[in-house]
Amino acid sequence: MASSSLDCRGMMCPVPIVRISRAMKELSQGDVLTVQASDPSFGPDIEAWVRKMGHSLESFADANGEQTAVIRHAAPA
Repeated sequence: MASSSLDCRGMMCPVPIVRISRAMKELSQGDVLTVQASDPSFGPDIEAWVRKMGHSLESFADANGEQTAVIRHAAPA
């Protein structure tokens, strides 16, 4: 399993989700992507996106407006 990170701080919706979608295409099943973001709507956006795409949101934290999401790549549907 590989681990990657993506810095989306300063980017507003929909840019973080677009960047995450592109990054996940480069990963394999079980790999983890850690994303940092500052967009206030990032939490609900990432929760909806992982549900839609079938991936797993391993953790989500919001500390002083900086969010960190850890996403695990799921098997292709």
